[in-house]
Amino acid sequence: MTQLKNDVFLRALMRQPVPYTPIWMMRQAGRYLPEYRQTRAQAGSFMGLAQNPEYACEVTLQPLRRFALDAAILFSDILTVPDAMGLGLQFVNGEGPRFERPLRDEAAIAALQVPDMDRLRYVFDAVSLIRRELNGDVPLIGFSGSPWTLACYMVEGQGSSDYRQIKTLLYQRPDLLRHILDINAQAVQVYLNAQIRAGAQAVMVFDSWGGVLADGLFQQFSLHYTQRVLDGLLREHEGQRIPVIVFTKGGGQWIQDISAIGCDAVGLDWTAQLAQARRTVQDQVALQGNLDPMTLFGGDAAIRAEVRRVLADFGEVGSGGHVFNLGHGISQFTPPEAVLSLVDEVHTASRAYHT
Repeated sequence: MTQLKNDVFLRALMRQPVPYTPIWMMRQAGRYLPEYRQTRAQAGSFMGLAQNPEYACEVTLQPLRRFALDAAILFSDILTVPDAMGLGLQFVNGEGPRFERPLRDEAAIAALQVPDMDRLRYVFDAVSLIRRELNGDVPLIGFSGSPWTLACYMVEGQGSSDYRQIKTLLYQRPDLLRHILDINAQAVQVYLNAQIRAGAQAVMVFDSWGGVLADGLFQQFSLHYTQRVLDGLLREHEGQRIPVIVFTKGGGQWIQDISAIGCDAVGLDWTAQLAQARRTVQDQVALQGNLDPMTLFGGDAAIRAEVRRVLADFGEVGSGGHVFNLGHGISQFTPPEAVLSLVDEVHTASRAYHT
């Protein structure tokens, strides 16, 4: 593999000195770009896009051709793992992902197994292809959903507004939920390690729905199983350290707990205060975030002002690591020129905070 030309993102995750704050965006390869929509039309469907390494590589690289981002993230979906378990993933226009066979009875839950990773070969082939095509320009991030977040979709069958099905299972049959989470933790660990072996230079665990749990239950049913994943991850590959980011949407109040599970960085949504989070973790982990994605609809002046506010909130960097990101995924309606303003301001204004 080619030597990295820009390793600022990786160095920031490991709290090493960097000349500026690096930036990438969750969902940076996506529907806000017209070239993405064109490629998806060629692929015929979302899964046609995600399961074809050449298409997945193309859409991963598209934002990097437009913007001076400091990392690429694999184009895929968090639901590839439960799909490989046989739950039958479909993407319904206007409704999002849906499983044909959600886990609704004890027999189906008991039969759940860690999937054969050959069923996810298309993901690992995409990682290897993207890594080659990047040619060392920036690092490549691999990712997975957390065991809890995957379980939410697997039990609900789709996205949910109240999580009634999985919370009913949690309160009535916690033993069954723990079985799902145990299988998911094993699967996610193997899945991420395969991505690392294929060429991912950092990995991220998306606990998108951890924030819907009550305090105490979050630690038992989400964080514990994310830690199980991290405990078995490859932290070095081919002589290079592999940093790990954990992001729990709505989890700012648990940052101290999250930072203690062995990750290198904690992602924060826009409701968290970076300065307070930094004081809590005392620079023992890097922080990632946390601009409100809706800021990108405010125009150039508002975008630049909010970037400066976030940078000032984190403060002087020194040995503490900050990776700039949105507090959640970029909206499909975002004008691409807004991202130009965002990236330019982060790279320009952050230099004043690096000592």
